[in-house]
Amino acid sequence: MIVTEKLCHHYNRGTDNEVLALKGINISIKKGEFVAILGHNGSGKSTLAKHFNCLLLPSSGVVYVKNMNTADEDNLWNLRQTVGMVFQNPDNQLVATIVEEDVAFGPENLGIEPKKIRQRVDEALKAVGMEEFSKHAPHLLSGGQKQRVAIAGVLAMEPECIVLDEPTAMLDPAGRKEVMRTIKKLNREKGITVVHITHFMDEAVEADRIIVMEAGKVVMEGTPAEVFSQVEKLKAIGLDVPQVTELAYLLRKEGVDIEPNILTIEEMVMKLCP
Repeated sequence: MIVTEKLCHHYNRGTDNEVLALKGINISIKKGEFVAILGHNGSGKSTLAKHFNCLLLPSSGVVYVKNMNTADEDNLWNLRQTVGMVFQNPDNQLVATIVEEDVAFGPENLGIEPKKIRQRVDEALKAVGMEEFSKHAPHLLSGGQKQRVAIAGVLAMEPECIVLDEPTAMLDPAGRKEVMRTIKKLNREKGITVVHITHFMDEAVEADRIIVMEAGKVVMEGTPAEVFSQVEKLKAIGLDVPQVTELAYLLRKEGVDIEPNILTIEEMVMKLCP
């Protein structure tokens, strides 16, 4: 679905304030995969995500989406329909006064005929569990509900890949759970490729694969179990691990014979109380 080769990105290039935000990134994301990207502020993860649907273009190197070069202007229309983006603040993504009108905004701008728009809006709202709120005003919804409407707005454009840039950062725990349930459902039931940028380690546990970034480079990559078992390496770059994984790490340090790659409470219970 997505391949980057020696991708570099400069901000303020040629000025005294020039910043090299991405430094030779080489990654590949398969169709239907759920990939989480981790890294503290300034690591380059959001800059990377914006290259996936041409919000940013490479300073050097190349990005391919379904074998389309993002630097080729002729591909822009198809690229924007292939990769949809959901951002941190749901209020910044809602443009209409009625939920269903907001979801219809994208397809309308693609020039899709009204009958198909109606069908896409209904299907998108059902996919995120918001069909009963179709006539509601978005500003009266909770944070989690607003973000689900924002995701529905992207879904209505029928992308093959959705990039979510810290979509739960401004939500309470209940809202976070709502959004994560929606993301997993879209990935597993509809086969949509998901790239999820997050600060929350428990959300990254849900992914098929994790990419860890630091200072514009990819420093770790692997399954959640492979990545989170490297507790000391993650802490050295300022990242945490899931609480249960840290507990397993501390127990091992105290001499308890327990595996280091435990990710959930259920796994911990099974190991401690077989």
